Amino acid sequence: MWKVTRVYCHECGFQNTEEGKYCSKCGALLPEEDASPEETIRFSPEADDRESDFDGLTEIAKEGVSLVVRSGGGLAGETFEPAGEKTTIGRHPDSNIFLDDITVSRNHAVLIQKPDGFYIQDQGSLNGTYVNRARVETQKLTDGDQVQVGKYKLTYIER
Repeated sequence: MWKVTRVYCHECGFQNTEEGKYCSKCGALLPEEDASPEETIRFSPEADDRESDFDGLTEIAKEGVSLVVRSGGGLAGETFEPAGEKTTIGRHPDSNIFLDDITVSRNHAVLIQKPDGFYIQDQGSLNGTYVNRARVETQKLTDGDQVQVGKYKLTYIER
């Protein structure tokens, strides 16, 4: 059985096979070794402007508040509900919303429930947290907002 090793581009986050020296997506020079599991690589939301044409998000969303994955990491259609007053988002296995990709920091962001609604707060992540393509530190979410954490694009839905 053949084992294919993947190398992540430090410029755009694209997964390349190990035999290439340059990223097949953006042409950047690839690193000599793959990033360690403890390391987060840089990723720009503008690097991948392709939008998922994932229809029916509101049908998938649970009653109440949900974050539905539109694209990223093969999780399209996955629905996450808040886990109490604070919902952790990150690459740490204990995160309430576990996003297993090196473009996501271990403790990337927190979804916080306040009396007037839900807020997303970045936790000092390398790649930042984006709401409707704008980088935010803390942002109140409204129905239909597009949230990006690393390469994952999610939609915030209130039902």
